[in-house]
Amino acid sequence: MEPSSQPVIVVRDLKIGFGKLPVLKGLTLNLNTKENLVVLGKSGSGKSVLIKCIVRLLRSDSGTIDVMGERIGELNASDLAAMRMKIGFLFQSGALYDSMTIKENLAFPLKRIKRNLSSKQIDEKINEALENVGLSDTLDKMPSQLSGGMRKRASLARTIVVDPQIMLYDEPTTGLDPVTSDEISALINQIQEKYNTSSIIITHDIECARATADRMIMLKDGKVYMEGSLEDFETSSDELMQSFFKPKIKHQR
Repeated sequence: MEPSSQPVIVVRDLKIGFGKLPVLKGLTLNLNTKENLVVLGKSGSGKSVLIKCIVRLLRSDSGTIDVMGERIGELNASDLAAMRMKIGFLFQSGALYDSMTIKENLAFPLKRIKRNLSSKQIDEKINEALENVGLSDTLDKMPSQLSGGMRKRASLARTIVVDPQIMLYDEPTTGLDPVTSDEISALINQIQEKYNTSSIIITHDIECARATADRMIMLKDGKVYMEGSLEDFETSSDELMQSFFKPKIKHQR
């Protein structure tokens, strides 16, 4: 799906540090409507910190973040909660509740966010979300009974079951084998197509980046170091770009 130039997230001059350690040092970026934006960077470059600031799990020291026209830092508790309902956040760990079945894991956010749904409608939405990630037969299973890839899919189903407009993926393929990683990357694209989501994908997995990106950003020293298309990054003579892309170009599908 062709992304629109209309931004749904606007980050301007974002700064945040922990103690004496600055992490983001004036980061500026846009996420456009119906776009998959991949954010790359070495460990410690602030990739995950960025998306945690977007949903205000972390508060920035300065700068602004506008999400769908609303300034995140100025929202009161109830307005912030309402905004978060429009944003799906896939945590790196998956963050499933170990004591709940997969069905109960998906029902939990639905009952909190879509309070007007009947039990039948809740069941229908859960079944649809699980079908969309290829896990229709896992309703009554516990997270511990699933493989790592299946748990990631179940986490993705729980994220999309509430119909988010924006998706934030924190290292969605970390710890997965190459085949399962490719399947998760394909699911990210399918979700974008089916739900018209706008997504930020935090990753160091170049194959995931290749498969999903409409546009890429590289972070370095707490700021955007480079922005462009996959081709821009793969053909760049920049030493940092080559360290990410050159060794794997021969493995392209």
